[in-house]
Amino acid sequence: MAEKIMLLGTRKGLVTYRKNAGGKWTYSNTQFLGIPVSMATFDGNTGTWWAMLDHGHWGCKLHRSVDGKVWQELEAPKFPDGEEIKDGVPAVTKYLWAFSNGGKDRKGVIYIGTEPGGLFKSQDNGDSFELVRGLWDHPSRKEQWFGGGRDTPGIHSIIVDPDDFNHMYVAISVAGVFETKDGGQTWDPKNKGLHADFLPDPSSEIGQDPHLVVTCKNDTRVMWQQNHCGIYRSENGGQDWVDISQKEGPANFGFAIAAHETDPQVAWVIPGISDEIRVAVDQSLCVCRTDDGGKTWTDFRSGLPQEDAFDIVYRHALDITGDSLAFGTTTGNLYLSDNQGEKWELLNANLPMIHSVEFAEV
Repeated sequence: MAEKIMLLGTRKGLVTYRKNAGGKWTYSNTQFLGIPVSMATFDGNTGTWWAMLDHGHWGCKLHRSVDGKVWQELEAPKFPDGEEIKDGVPAVTKYLWAFSNGGKDRKGVIYIGTEPGGLFKSQDNGDSFELVRGLWDHPSRKEQWFGGGRDTPGIHSIIVDPDDFNHMYVAISVAGVFETKDGGQTWDPKNKGLHADFLPDPSSEIGQDPHLVVTCKNDTRVMWQQNHCGIYRSENGGQDWVDISQKEGPANFGFAIAAHETDPQVAWVIPGISDEIRVAVDQSLCVCRTDDGGKTWTDFRSGLPQEDAFDIVYRHALDITGDSLAFGTTTGNLYLSDNQGEKWELLNANLPMIHSVEFAEV
C-alpha cells in the first residue's frame, strides 16, 4: 500500500512529513541538514526521489534516491562550453528551479529547468543531461529575456502534455510562456493577452513575467497563471490569456497558484503585496479560491494569522491532492487544509524558509 508523504524543500534541508494511520500528518525527518534545497520532488514514473541543492559557494548539486534514505550525487545539468547568456557572458548553471518527468510510459525521461534559462533533458534518469537546443537557441533569448527577481532568466514551470509527450510548455521569468509541439525542436511564445506594466510595450510578445503556470489535470487545455502583473487563465492551451485578477480585493499579485485536479473552474492563489514589499496583504494571511473560472474570488482566513503576518509563499510552495492543500511560507510556517482551503491548521511554525511543497505517494 502506497504511503502518503509531503516533501518540503527548505533553506536548511529536505524536510519530510508522513501521513500516519490516523490520517494525521507528522514530521518524519530532515536530510541535507543546513543545505538549501531549492526543490524536493518524487517521480512516480520511476519511484525516484529528487533533491535539488543550492550550496551557494559550491554551486548547484543534484541528488537522487530510490528510497528517500540513501542518496546519490549526480552531475547537475551543465551548459556546454562556449555557451553565453549574453555576448561575452558565459552561461553557468546558477539554480535548479523546475522538474518534470517526460510523461507517462517514458520511464527515466526527465526535464530540469535552470537559471539562466536552460531546459535540460535526461533520457537515463539523470545519469546525463543534454541542453534542449531549440529553446536555448530561440532568436529572442539573448536580447529579450532578462532577470526579474533573480539576476538572469530562469525556467520555473515545465508542463508535459499527458496525451502527447512531444507537446510541452515552459514558463520563464522574465520572457513568458513558450510551447513546443515537436519535442523541443521549435518553440513559440504564447503570451497573447498578458500585460507587463514594466515594459515600454506592455503587450509585448516577449518579456512577460509568469511566476508559475499550471494546468487542470482533467482538462489540460485549461491553464492558470500567477503573473507578476496579475492572475490569468486560458481555455485554449495558452493561445489566449484572460486577466482574472480581483479588481477590488487581494487576489492579484503573488507567486503560487494551484489548479483543481478535476474541475477546470477551480483554482487557488495566495496573494501578497506587490514586488517592492512582498509580505501578506495588510499583513493578514489568506488563501483565495475561485469556483467559476476566475469571475469571482473568495478569500479564506480561518486558521491563518490575521495580524502581524509577514508571510509570503514562493511559487513552488503550494500543492494539492484531492481536497487537501498545503503551503509553506518564507517565515517557516507550514499550513494544511483538508476542505479545499476553507479552513487551515498550522502543522509547524518553526521551519526554515520553505522553497517547495509537494504531496507524493511512495
